[in-house]
Amino acid sequence: MDRIVSGIRPTGNLHLGNYFGAVKSFLRLQEEHDCFFFIADYHSLTTHPSPDDLAGSVKNVLVEYLACGLDPEKAVIYLQSDVPQVAELYLLLNMNAYMGELQRVASFKEKARKQPDNVNAGLLTYPVLMAADILLHKAGKVPVGKDQEQHLEMTRNFAKRFNHIYKTNFFPEPVAYNFGHQLVKVPGLDGTGKMGKSENNNNAIFLGEDLKKTRKKIMRALTDAGPTRENQEKPQEIKNLFNLMSIVSPQPVVAAFEEQYNQCTIRYGEMKKRLAEDVITFIEPIYEKIHTLHNNNQYLEDVMKEGARKARESAQQTIEEVREITGFKKFPR
Repeated sequence: MDRIVSGIRPTGNLHLGNYFGAVKSFLRLQEEHDCFFFIADYHSLTTHPSPDDLAGSVKNVLVEYLACGLDPEKAVIYLQSDVPQVAELYLLLNMNAYMGELQRVASFKEKARKQPDNVNAGLLTYPVLMAADILLHKAGKVPVGKDQEQHLEMTRNFAKRFNHIYKTNFFPEPVAYNFGHQLVKVPGLDGTGKMGKSENNNNAIFLGEDLKKTRKKIMRALTDAGPTRENQEKPQEIKNLFNLMSIVSPQPVVAAFEEQYNQCTIRYGEMKKRLAEDVITFIEPIYEKIHTLHNNNQYLEDVMKEGARKARESAQQTIEEVREITGFKKFPR
């Protein structure tokens, strides 16, 4: 059984695109592998969130992932800052990380451009902290998106360098966990690309959002004047609408609206009304769990305590061996 580590960023709220992306991948992984999922609160400090924002974001992301089906009985779910061994391994790996390679990281250069007044050391050494998160549990595979592939390659380099310097095969060189075509790309409501956060958040369907607001968003989704000839190619905004319907609606319903479109008889208002009903049917159980869990602080605390205990147990074993390998012997010598 592969050991898998993946971080959850405590930023924003989950939307339908997240659910069919990261969340569903986690749900599959927890059934098949030895998984460690952590909320990456240390990582978030590179942008200096306020204490209240950080605490609230951590709770939100924990609640929403649990509501979606992440199971603390099947996977280790913990808060990064609850495991002090993360910081120790981060320090030790930093001793073998070089300024030149860190400065060449694409995400560092992009962040430095976007926040020129806050180019901090944590931002520079972000890949080292990510490596510490992964190597601390000696993970063999890591589910990563395109934006994290360079960081994972650096994790492999840090593991290889450590093994070379200390003449050991202690750290594995983790590889990306590739879901291939299993991940579903969910289109947004604004008629352009995939679902995601926007300036007014009208492009995304959030799992914990008021269901009346969700319905209104879908009814306002961008459409055109309708087809003017049979079997006409769909413009992007209409493709998005049909793609979204294919994810949440029964296949016969999708087929019926496809036929109406091809025969130039489609009424977008009716289509969006049905789409709204099917979206709400899909997300309502998750929505209800989110709001129930938000009020159950004792359960959330228990989940975090047990997750931290399991994560520290794994981490401490690694740290003790790393100390031995790097020459930090226990007294008496």
